[in-house]
Amino acid sequence: MEPAPRYCYRHPDRETGLSCSVCDRPICYECMTPAPVGLRCPEHSGKPQGVQRVTQAASRTVTGAGARSVRVVTMALIAINTTVYLAELAAGGSLDGTNNWIYEHCVLISNAEYSNGHLAGVANGEWWRLITSAFLHYGPIHLATNMFSLYFVGSVLEAVVGRWRYLLLYLVSGLAGSAGALYADPNSPTAGASGAIFGILGALFILERSGAIQTGGQIVMLIVINLVISYALPGISLGGHVGGLIGGVVLMSAFLRFRRQPQLCIASAAVVAVVAIVVAYAVI
Repeated sequence: MEPAPRYCYRHPDRETGLSCSVCDRPICYECMTPAPVGLRCPEHSGKPQGVQRVTQAASRTVTGAGARSVRVVTMALIAINTTVYLAELAAGGSLDGTNNWIYEHCVLISNAEYSNGHLAGVANGEWWRLITSAFLHYGPIHLATNMFSLYFVGSVLEAVVGRWRYLLLYLVSGLAGSAGALYADPNSPTAGASGAIFGILGALFILERSGAIQTGGQIVMLIVINLVISYALPGISLGGHVGGLIGGVVLMSAFLRFRRQPQLCIASAAVVAVVAIVVAYAVI
């Protein structure tokens, strides 16, 4: 049976899976203060209370039990990615997601030429490819694998940091992933949500390092395993994965630094996005 949702005691409109390790009151992302032994509410953030166990709510969120009711953005992103793939098939595309208008005009590539002689690609002014490529996939297996990963790790992050921060991090990490892919291989067509998903993993790594969540090293293990796979298997954009990971780490660090200042969080996301775009254009 799914646990009843809990709401921050200071912000009753904010659902949360976190709670204070001293008083066990539910707290949202903005109200939490990471401590060596868990999270603290504003009233207890400056009052060391001795060794406490890590909050059950945070642990439930990491394992997925507490995240089920706080995944609206994650489900919307999964729906968008799936809809785009179905639209490609409806447009006459092949099962691998290619040979259709959407793929040709949205896949990430630096420089290409259409059959009619028209020049295409980011280097030719088609900047939107930096983000649209993150919603394309090479066939149903690629799509299913990424969407399963997004559901698993995205639900956790959305529950911890809230919807709008999560969405910003997803999109900015997607841009950073595109910059990394162009840096590694600018003229190889690249598609997939992997860069954004690696950004989510990077964000969860920072949250674990700060003490906001605990996974027993699962996040680090996932990052290492996926980077090894990215390096070992041909056809996978290692640059895109590393770029997304860096974007997620940098932006989540900023979100933690400015967690009680929403305007600065938005400004941080804008800065990281601009840097990713500048890097993308600098390497092509």
